[in-house]
Amino acid sequence: MLRLSPFIRCMDSMPSRLIWGAPRCVPILLRPLPPGLACVLAAGKKDMIDFPVLNEDELEEQFVRGSGPGGQATNKTSNCVVLKHIPSGTVVKCHQTRSVDINRKRAREIMQVKLDVVYKGELSEVLVKKKESELRKQEKRRKANETLERKRLFRETLAANAKPGNDNV
Repeated sequence: MLRLSPFIRCMDSMPSRLIWGAPRCVPILLRPLPPGLACVLAAGKKDMIDFPVLNEDELEEQFVRGSGPGGQATNKTSNCVVLKHIPSGTVVKCHQTRSVDINRKRAREIMQVKLDVVYKGELSEVLVKKKESELRKQEKRRKANETLERKRLFRETLAANAKPGNDNV
């Protein structure tokens, strides 16, 4: 009988949707990772999506001048971060704030999401959640249209019954 440490037993109790396509019966630490790709469980996050680990050796980082509104703060400072993932060729440009440190952090977060989509394709949790939200939005729109149609039909029947000569008393 294979004895598992408490840590492995604790990890095994986590939902298997967090692990990349692994069967439920094998403990997480014994499951193989996707080829050439390490995984990270986003602990403490609400949605718990596992993104690929960014290896700093595979990243090329540049600081360029940003564009858009902001005047002198944008035109004279190089606080826009351009991040390139060399193996996949994915490029991310981030100029959301005036702080270089915050832009670097956000560029890496965006890069993780993009790499997740590149590596997993249609099975990426980001794309799956986006499709689910679109379906919910379509369903909500369909229900609203049905309600409007029922109200219109009700008004028409009221107007038809209110005409003189239609006494149903």
